Parts: sequence; structure tokens; C-alpha cells
Amino acid sequence: MLNPVAGRFVRQANRFTEKITADGAEGLPAEPGRYRLFVSYACPWAHRTLIVRHLLGLQDVIDVAVVDPVRDEAGWRIPGGDPVTGATYLSELYLATDPSFEGRYTVPCIWDTVTRRLVTNDFPAITTMMETEFTAFHRAGAPDLYPAELRPEIDEINALVYDTVNNGVYKAGFAREQGPYEEAFDQLFATLDTLEDRLSRQRYLVGGQLTEADIRLYPTLVRFDSVYHGHFKCNLRRLVDYPHLWAYTRDLYSRPAFHETTDFDHIKRHYYMTHPHINPSRIVPKGPLLDWTAPHGRDRLD
Repeated sequence: MLNPVAGRFVRQANRFTEKITADGAEGLPAEPGRYRLFVSYACPWAHRTLIVRHLLGLQDVIDVAVVDPVRDEAGWRIPGGDPVTGATYLSELYLATDPSFEGRYTVPCIWDTVTRRLVTNDFPAITTMMETEFTAFHRAGAPDLYPAELRPEIDEINALVYDTVNNGVYKAGFAREQGPYEEAFDQLFATLDTLEDRLSRQRYLVGGQLTEADIRLYPTLVRFDSVYHGHFKCNLRRLVDYPHLWAYTRDLYSRPAFHETTDFDHIKRHYYMTHPHINPSRIVPKGPLLDWTAPHGRDRLD
């Protein structure tokens, strides 16, 4: 899972990056029932795809298969086997698409049932693809999560959040030397402080509305106190120590697309049971006790 360079964690590049477009003029066409999305409820990168799929009403358009939260030496296992692809492990789909593939078999990824190959495991592109290329299949009244006029600001904050928060917790947790750990740690909490200040004045990260930026930040925040604070040694402060970030996360959690795709059992079992170099005992903590349904009061910022 690690690619240490001078003690630093370096995330593996995404292998499959083919596009799905509205008319298929570039890449494959957006069609209902054609694609199968493989996810883990534990994985923050996959979590964002489930949130977007739910918000846009694409549940009957893009099928989903959920892997077991506890990944073993063979990688992600598909409980009971996948009835569509016939695979028992996600690795089978990677190798069916590219027999020479070497590396980690990652979620989220999308399988094309027509060509019977993986189209993409490019997690940053999957949600924006759903938002911009599957518009013909969005539910009535679906939010515009990536509006054209806000994209420059969304992209700017996404870049910061990815580097220092989404991936930052991994850079801290998987560092093999003190220096890289402390660098990631300091950048993480500097950004959280900035976001705390920003969210003290506005309900959402960008444009006064729910956008792709909020969806990318949420999966890290919702896992923070349960996993990253202790397991990844990101322990300067907890999420609950940030009044505005904590209320913001509860605000998002109060919506079905967020809380129905948040599975704390999967999250905790995955992290604590599949990183033996960090948690050799594989004991899963019972805590923390958090009240995710407490009033958030964020509507006053509308």
C-alpha cells in the first residue's frame, strides 16, 4: 500500500483514465445500466462517489457493488462474488483489463458491462463526470454540484484540500520518518484552521451552495475523530474541537445522501484491521462517542 520516498507517502497514480461523456464523442457514452461502480464504504475516495450518485438520483442509472471493508493480501474481496462480472476479488477486474497491471487494486473504479473492462479508477474525475456527463439522467431538481461559474474557485479549494487534508492525513499516517510526518501534520492543521475561519462566515465552501468542494471535504472530516486523529497520529485537535467545522460536518451528515452512505462500522474495521504496521493488534476501538444528530445551526448562514 505504501510507496515510500525518503520516508514520504506517495499515492499511486490512477491507471485507468478513460472518459465517459454525454454523447460518447470522447471516450464512452453515458448510458443508464451500462456501468458498474465498485466502492468501499470505508474508502473516502469511494465515499464521495456514493454521495454524488445519491444527490443526483443516479441510483438506477449507475449500479454499485460494495467490497468487504477488511482488505486482505489478495486485495478487496467482493462478498459472495459479483453477480454481474463474476469476480470474487477486485484484482480480477484489473487483470482482465490489463494483465500486466502491477500495483494496488483501488476503489472507486467503474466497469463497463458492454466492453467488459475497467474504464476508470480516476477518483477525482468520477464525481465530476457524474455531475457533467450524466445530466440527462439526473433526478428532477437535482443540485448543480459543479456549476461552470464556480469551477475555478471549486478547483482551487479542491487542490488545497486534496493535498493537505484528504491526502494529508495519509501522508501523516503512512510517513516512515519523523520529518515527513511533521510536515504533513503541520500542513493538515494549518488548512483545517483556514477552513474553520472560512466556515465561520459561510455555510458552504464555495458560492453559498452545496458543491463538489463540500463533497470532497466531508469524507475526511467524518472519519477524522474515529480514525485519523488516533490511528494516523493527526492528534493536534479533534474535529469536535473546531466549532464551525464540526457543525458544518453535522449539517452535511443530516442529509440522506451523506448519512446513508456513511458506515462507521466499515470505516473503523477497515482502517484498524488492514494496517498491521500501524495497528498490529488489529483491535478496533469502541469510541469515540459523537452525537452526529445534534442541532448544527448552520442554516443561520444562508
